[in-house]
Amino acid sequence: MEVVCRLAEIVAKVRGQRPLVHQITNYVSVNDCANIVLAYGGAPVMADDLEEVQEMVGIASALVLNIGTLNSRTVAAMLLAGRAANERGIPVVLDPVGVGATTLRTKTAQEIMSQVKLAVIRGNASEIAVLAGEEAVTRGVDAGGVQSGTLLFGSALAVSEQCVVAITGEHDIITDGRTTLVCSNGHPLMAKITGTGCMASALVGAAVGVTDDYLLATAAALVSMGLAGEYAARESGLSNLGSYRTHIIDYVGKFTHTDLQSGAKIHAQR
Repeated sequence: MEVVCRLAEIVAKVRGQRPLVHQITNYVSVNDCANIVLAYGGAPVMADDLEEVQEMVGIASALVLNIGTLNSRTVAAMLLAGRAANERGIPVVLDPVGVGATTLRTKTAQEIMSQVKLAVIRGNASEIAVLAGEEAVTRGVDAGGVQSGTLLFGSALAVSEQCVVAITGEHDIITDGRTTLVCSNGHPLMAKITGTGCMASALVGAAVGVTDDYLLATAAALVSMGLAGEYAARESGLSNLGSYRTHIIDYVGKFTHTDLQSGAKIHAQR
C-alpha cells in the first residue's frame, strides 16, 4: 500500500505542476501521445526541427524519444535534443519502437544510447532483448521471439545503461537493476490498437518530469495506463476498438487517487 500511495503522489504532482513534455515521436501516434499527456495533467510539445529542439528542450521538464517512424532529419534532432537535455539535467525517455526489425532502427537506438544518458527505456520484451544484446525477431512492433529471461535482460540493460528499464506486456516489469516492480494492470485489447505503447512512454515522460525517483515515476505511469486499459474495455465492450482508444484517454483525464489506490496491481519482485 505504501508503494501505491507514492504512485498516487506522483500522479498528483503531474496534475499540480503541469510538466512540459517534449516529445520527438512518430507520426502514427503523435496525436494520441499529445492528448494523453494533456489528459494526465501535463503539457505536450512535439517540436522536431533541428533549428528549435535545443531551445525547446531548455524549457521542458522531460524529453521523450520515440523511434517509430525514423528519417535522417528526426534522427539528428533526437540526438541533438538528447544531448541538450543531458546538459540541462532534463530526464530522457527512450521508446525503441521496433528495434531489431531493421538496421536503421537498431543503429539509431544504439546511437542514442551511446550519446545520450537515459533516465528510462520502455519497450516490449523483444525490443529490450535486442538492446540488451540478445537475438529476437521483431514482426511489426509488438511481436518477439523472447519468452524467457525477460527480467534478466531488463536488469542487465538497466545496470549497463544505469537507468530504469520498463518491459511492457501482459505483466509490466520495471527495474533499475536492483529493485524490480511488477504491474499486472491492463487488458488484452491494448494490443489491438496502435499507439498504446507510445502513449505509455508519453505518460512516463510526464511522470519523470516531476520527480527524480524514475523507478516509481515509471511505475506510476504504467499503472495509470493499465488502469485506463481496463476501464476502456468495460466502457466500450470487446469489439468497439475506436471507442476503446477514446475511453483510454477519457480515463487518464478523470481517474482519482482512490481509483489508483483501489485498482493498482503492483508488487515488488523478490
